[in-house]
Amino acid sequence: MTAFMTDSIADDLRARAARIRLACFDVDGTLTDGRLYFDSDGRELKAFHVLDGQGLVLLRRCGIAVTLITARQGRVAELRAAELGVAIQSGVKDKLAAVNALCAGMGIGLDQAAFIGDDLPDLPAFKAVGLAVAPANAHPWTAQHAHWQTRARGGEGAAREVCDLLLTVQGHLPAILEGKLP
Repeated sequence: MTAFMTDSIADDLRARAARIRLACFDVDGTLTDGRLYFDSDGRELKAFHVLDGQGLVLLRRCGIAVTLITARQGRVAELRAAELGVAIQSGVKDKLAAVNALCAGMGIGLDQAAFIGDDLPDLPAFKAVGLAVAPANAHPWTAQHAHWQTRARGGEGAAREVCDLLLTVQGHLPAILEGKLP
């Protein structure tokens, strides 16, 4: 693992991560650095970190459902989700309701869901899920409710840290390193 060693994971965090079957990621400020770019024609541009993308793909390949949940309606995030083969919900005003619906659809409890986010719209989901994670640069009002905070900033590998945690705790790391994933 890049950000932490397996034996340094706190028992509570390990127990929470072991239960996760659904990982929900906010986009702006979590998968991106939070800045919004627009070209002269009003088209939105975003930068995504390749390490985060690889982590999301690994989660999916190891059987952990991945959904991007974003309040912004935008084609860029939808294209990135499609490229990675993960689900996305755009224009979401109530992120907790979205997570509840996903859990119900999967037949799992909120304790088996993780939410990774950085600001106030993520707070209701943070307070309800089994594992709430904030990037290093999350707003303090939100970060204080996280079960864990990454070392990396949003858009700079924070999502990959979460993926690595889940994959390691759930025992997928040996198969990943040996290239034996489905």
